[in-house]
Amino acid sequence: QVQLAESGGGLVQAGGSLRLACAASGVTSLFGVMGWYRQAPGKQRELVASVISYGRPNYADSVKGRFTISRVNAKNTVYLQMNSLKPEDTSVHYCNARSPGMNVWGKGTLVTVSS
Repeated sequence: QVQLAESGGGLVQAGGSLRLACAASGVTSLFGVMGWYRQAPGKQRELVASVISYGRPNYADSVKGRFTISRVNAKNTVYLQMNSLKPEDTSVHYCNARSPGMNVWGKGTLVTVSS
């Protein structure tokens, strides 16, 4: 069974940094796309950043210049370095991994940014 395990969420003050990690297990092939989504209370889930296996990353406008996504293909692992965090970044962050015929979600990790 394919699973994604997220780590790295927590509480941080505005202007601080956090690094999220997501590791896939139960799969031997490389995911085509890995990325991060987030969902704040009362809002829809939205894309934060994504990256294809050997391509350039894609970012939401709200995080450009502050967040950096990276992946280690050999480990099917994806990271999200979040700098200059703002209170409006507070949300549950979900890891996502996709390939043809496969779309997997992690359980989510909470990021809370205090003002």
